[in-house]
Amino acid sequence: MASGIKNGEILINVTPVETRVAVVENGMLQEVYIERSNTRGIVGNIYKGKVVRVLPGMQAAFVDVGLERAAFIHAADVHLPIKDSEFARQKPDHISSLLNEGEEIVVQITKDPIGSKGARLTTRISIPSRYLVYMPDNDHVGISQRIEDEEERNRLRTIVSESVEDENEGGAHADGFILRTAADGVPSEDILADVRFLKRLWGYISASMSNVKAPALIFEDLPLYKRALRDLVRPNIEKIRIDSKETYQKCIGFSEKYVPEVVSQLEYYPGERPIFDLYSVEDELQKALTRRVQLKSGGYIIIDQTEAMTTVDVNTGGFVGHRNLEETIFKTNLEAATAIGRQLRLRNLGGIVILDFIDMEDQEHQRQVLRMLEKQLEKDHAKTKISGVSDLGLVELTRKRTRESLGQLLTESCSSCEGRGTLKTAETVCYEIFRDIIRESRAYGSTSYMVMASQAVVDMLLDEESASVADLEQFIGAPIQFQVDLDYSQEQFDVVLR
Repeated sequence: MASGIKNGEILINVTPVETRVAVVENGMLQEVYIERSNTRGIVGNIYKGKVVRVLPGMQAAFVDVGLERAAFIHAADVHLPIKDSEFARQKPDHISSLLNEGEEIVVQITKDPIGSKGARLTTRISIPSRYLVYMPDNDHVGISQRIEDEEERNRLRTIVSESVEDENEGGAHADGFILRTAADGVPSEDILADVRFLKRLWGYISASMSNVKAPALIFEDLPLYKRALRDLVRPNIEKIRIDSKETYQKCIGFSEKYVPEVVSQLEYYPGERPIFDLYSVEDELQKALTRRVQLKSGGYIIIDQTEAMTTVDVNTGGFVGHRNLEETIFKTNLEAATAIGRQLRLRNLGGIVILDFIDMEDQEHQRQVLRMLEKQLEKDHAKTKISGVSDLGLVELTRKRTRESLGQLLTESCSSCEGRGTLKTAETVCYEIFRDIIRESRAYGSTSYMVMASQAVVDMLLDEESASVADLEQFIGAPIQFQVDLDYSQEQFDVVLR
């Protein structure tokens, strides 16, 4: 069984409109999950949907499952049971052979809608419990890679495999299971109880499939506070503190039935001080929305998230080593590798991530920094894959993205800069106004002009650029007036003909 120092806590903050879960290790915030009552995540939900459009060129289809936008499914994620009479559906190589417009199919959400993209779907249904993931129409029994002891892996595989064989005597199609990390060292009776629970749940879901008309929700995953008990409790978790008496009681009932080993760790927190202030969680959340992450050594990292990828740049800052520059670079990169692993989890950064470590000449230093990064990523729930250090000193990794990042969830693009992070200077806008006035003068030859702009721009036009305005009035032969509009951003202006 996995063991370790009890250095972790889970904090659950509940209000009528929002539930937040924080995972704290050694007094430091490592992960945060947020679920708002009006925008609950839908990953894991099972729907009966209708195919609304097949896209042969993309090997994909759009499916209406009742959401605001049609969801997307790729041919590789379509798995249909093969029947003897359905020869046409035996391993087809084209989406048109798999799905037809108007067809009803049962699908599961694998990715929440993110930005302008609809939800991502699969027909390969999987249902998690505390120790297992159940996969109907799949005869595979897998083990989490984080369970490394071969003897334990064999024990767990035998428990589940024999149970499946007993229930499927007579040649019936076997069911598939994956044993989760939490199953490490768990008694066989607890594993088998999970097997029976999942089979009963699947029976309920299967019955619902034939009783509803698409589009319809068939099965909804647990609310966040219950998922936290099911998915986030690890051997190092000492306490699970909940600041809502009602939610605490619900957690007790849920745990006694499904995860009895965590009942003793549940604790109601009635304190006057907000629970997220205990370990400065609120402060850490605010820091996680900024680009810059300060390192204790004096160095820092810059994190930039775009739609295509996330880049992380490591800098030495004011840190100078005691011996030489190479030592400074090595120690900064080591500290950055630790910080990056935490930031990926905390900010829930997914997709492609490019890490620009400071160039290291020593191959052993490169190896140690890469090993430190790998060690930090071992703690990550999300699946990650890492490359080596390139000739340019870049490290590329991918992290599975299933929901919005913390920044996407809590922020929106600036209406003034439209997400660029920069604004045109007042001087630049003044010169744009000059050009626009000349253009309007040549086209319409008005007798006067009114410029409506922000306070900063109008102030500059009447002060530093007043001589230029006078020259322009003489050039076009017409007076120019100015009016401040407090609703205008620095880049906005209008030239009105009088």
